[in-house]
Amino acid sequence: MKVLNVPDMQCQNCVKKIDEALTKADLKHEINLENKTVSIDGCDNCLAKAYDIVKELGFTPEKNA
Repeated sequence: MKVLNVPDMQCQNCVKKIDEALTKADLKHEINLENKTVSIDGCDNCLAKAYDIVKELGFTPEKNA
């Protein structure tokens, strides 16, 4: 799993917004509000796609090293 940190993800509404967008894009993912992370199951291209989607939603994602 590839991980994005989303430090400005604050509540369940944020989680729902991200979840709906990633599901629509057919990306397998897990969201952890407590850790403020989005884990993507897939290749680097999937991670890049998820990064772009989360950023377009107005969040500030950070790729985990």
